Amino acid sequence: MISIVIISKDEASLDTTLTDVTCEAADLGEPCEVVVVDASSGRLDHIRRRHAGRVRWVQFRQPPGVAISIPHQRNAGVCAAKGEFIVFTDAGARPDPGWLAGLVAPLRHGENVTCGLTLALPGSDSLYDRGARRALQARYLAECPTINLAFRRGAFDAIDGFDEEFAYGSDVDFSWRLTDAGYRIHGVPDAVIRHDLGTRRRQLRRSYVYGKARMRLYRKHPERLRHVLRRDPMVVAYPAYLLGVPLAMALPARAAFRFGWPAGVAFPLYLALLILPAWRNRSNGAVRVLTDHLAYGAGALAELVRP
Repeated sequence: MISIVIISKDEASLDTTLTDVTCEAADLGEPCEVVVVDASSGRLDHIRRRHAGRVRWVQFRQPPGVAISIPHQRNAGVCAAKGEFIVFTDAGARPDPGWLAGLVAPLRHGENVTCGLTLALPGSDSLYDRGARRALQARYLAECPTINLAFRRGAFDAIDGFDEEFAYGSDVDFSWRLTDAGYRIHGVPDAVIRHDLGTRRRQLRRSYVYGKARMRLYRKHPERLRHVLRRDPMVVAYPAYLLGVPLAMALPARAAFRFGWPAGVAFPLYLALLILPAWRNRSNGAVRVLTDHLAYGAGALAELVRP
């Protein structure tokens, strides 16, 4: 059996996702179940009733003394699932036709983990579509999100599931621990999920918390720091840049002349360091990309200085 697990908390977009996913499961022509782990305390009961008989609904109970988190719900979903193959996607996701068949096909041929391609919905912010396509050009991936992920239950059990200490970043931690345990993440570019990333404000907030999560990941996996400049330069470059901003603004005229600069030119020269990344991202909108990257750097910096 294939178990498709979707977690949700107060997301009305779950309705359309369930319609699409249940159609995909029916088209597959094999035993499938759709499991929703809902932390909405009954506020999505109208969606539950609409899909009764096609979806198994699990009311998530908050563990005593901890906040509701994504990894708590994911672990609960796998525990509730009956299938040998577990498939994850998110509320609000819209699969392309053939998504499910494409995602699970490599599992039947010996792979343990597969990851499909996630793109923005038409008309939504497609800032990272190009990067997503480029990442899926590799047959095996170094990491992956859970919005478009499938794995054998044995792989999940081998690494004890998701780390419930993470608020964000548990998906990357999960994939890092999989690869550390010897599992390979097989990329499936033809298994496409489309997702609405929301408003620009929401995207900035997401970039900030992802930056915090990234730095926390390196706290947990310090052995990966020796490759960080080559594999993950953003987590170093943008926090370092933000640390230098106050110094550039405060550089006195005497120090400026010591370096041979006219007075008052230090800060504009410092800002000019962003010209190269702006040029590289010009096709995606340089200002939008730099704003997101700086928000990411601010989040990483906030986590770095946290006691």
